[in-house]
Amino acid sequence: MSTIAPRRGIRAPYVLIVPAVVILLAGMGYPLIWQFVTSMQEYGLAQQFGKPAPFVGFDNFVTLATDPVLWTVVARSLAFCVLTAAVTLAVGTLLALLMTVVTKTARLILQIALLLAWSMPVVAAMTVWIWLFDRRRGVVNYLLDMIPGVEMNRFDWLSTPLTFFAVASIIVIWMSVPFVAFSIYAGLTQVSDEVLEAAQLDGATGFQRFRHIIAPLIRPVIAIVLLLQLIWDLRVFTQITMLQDAGSKSGDYDLLGTYIYKLGTSSQDFGMASAVSILVLAITIALSWFYIRSLLKEDEA
Repeated sequence: MSTIAPRRGIRAPYVLIVPAVVILLAGMGYPLIWQFVTSMQEYGLAQQFGKPAPFVGFDNFVTLATDPVLWTVVARSLAFCVLTAAVTLAVGTLLALLMTVVTKTARLILQIALLLAWSMPVVAAMTVWIWLFDRRRGVVNYLLDMIPGVEMNRFDWLSTPLTFFAVASIIVIWMSVPFVAFSIYAGLTQVSDEVLEAAQLDGATGFQRFRHIIAPLIRPVIAIVLLLQLIWDLRVFTQITMLQDAGSKSGDYDLLGTYIYKLGTSSQDFGMASAVSILVLAITIALSWFYIRSLLKEDEA
């Protein structure tokens, strides 16, 4: 009677990932702990020169909870990230579908164009975009002013919050679409052509094939891409800061990233800035939890 020998080396994979886990905890854990400790202190300009930071407990969080300006920024940031993430996902999905039906040459040209847009440094891209929307020499105003009945001469896109965030949304979406398009396209390559051809022979339209066949098959890809976009767009900073430098620095043009930056640098209130950062982390975890919970349900099923 033969017996099955116990598997040796079953712990080897866990041992091999220990260095990576330790590095990750050291790289992310220490800043997070420092941020949390600072959020419970009165940490200002004096503490930068060695003065001990008084411990205030949760006073910073209580102050934030009763600050209407903060909640206005939070609501504005959530609306901004939801809108831009939704539009980015829609445009990226359409481009991914386009890449599956065009010729090889056209697909290559489209992929190169997306890669160039994706790889362009943020500061360089923002310089171009700010020039495009410049009220004196901007190409956008010039082209729109050529439309009969449209008066856009010297129109300042950065003078009101509505047009300011409209420009910011266009820029953020333009920078994010390539990642979404490539991710969705990678998922589409795994969809069986035989299944799609069978559905087409049965009379299913293109929209019906996407809704009932393609979308369910690539749903995991869509879910993780949407989650990443929500997190990235919630923490957007560089684009908003450079647009404010070209326009107005008023608080009406702030999102969470610039709001935290102003608290820390302009107001020198690092304790309060750390508290807002912890709030952003909590919002990020809340957004991620829906995706994690869906994964757990799928594993149980």
